[in-house]
Amino acid sequence: MPELIIRPARPDEISALNALITASARVLSQGFYTPAETEAAITHVFGVDSELVSDGTYLVVETADGTLMGCGGWSRRATLFGGDGFAARASGLLDPARDAAKIRAFFVAPAAARKGVGAALLAACEAAARAAGFTRTELMATLPGVPFYAANGYHPGDAIAHDCGGVAVGFVPMRKQLSGE
Repeated sequence: MPELIIRPARPDEISALNALITASARVLSQGFYTPAETEAAITHVFGVDSELVSDGTYLVVETADGTLMGCGGWSRRATLFGGDGFAARASGLLDPARDAAKIRAFFVAPAAARKGVGAALLAACEAAARAAGFTRTELMATLPGVPFYAANGYHPGDAIAHDCGGVAVGFVPMRKQLSGE
C-alpha cells in the first residue's frame, strides 16, 4: 500500500466522493445486503453530507498521486447518518460535555479494502473528536461495517431496519468510549 494522505474533503470533489461511495457500497456490501437493499441505501441514505465538508470534518484518504482510497468523517452535529439526500438530517450542534461525536459515512475504494485505509481514517476522526472535547463517539454501521467497527472498539446496539423507499435495510448503532490518549 502506498503512503496515505488524510486531509479534509473539498466541495469540488463531492461528486467523485459520491462515486467512490457508490462503488464501495456495490462491491463491499455483497453478502451482507441484497442488490435491491444496496441500491435502496445508495439512493436514500448513502452519500456525502456537504455540511460536514463545509465544517472541515469530512476527510479523504488519498495516495501521493491523488488517487482516492476512502472517505469518512466525524461530526459535532446531531445527524447520526445519511448524506445530502437523506431527509432526517439535523444540523444542531452537540455539546461535547454531554453528547457523543458522530462517526459518519465511512467508505473505502474496493481495491483498498482491508489494507488499513479505514483504520487510518477512523484513528484520525477519533483524534479530532477527542481534540474537540468529545469523550464518546457513536455511529450507525452498515452491516459490512459492523466487523470493522467492532475490531476498533465499538460496541453494537440492537440492529434496526431503516425504510429506504419501501425497502428495509439493516443497520447497527454502535458506540465507543474514547480514551484520554
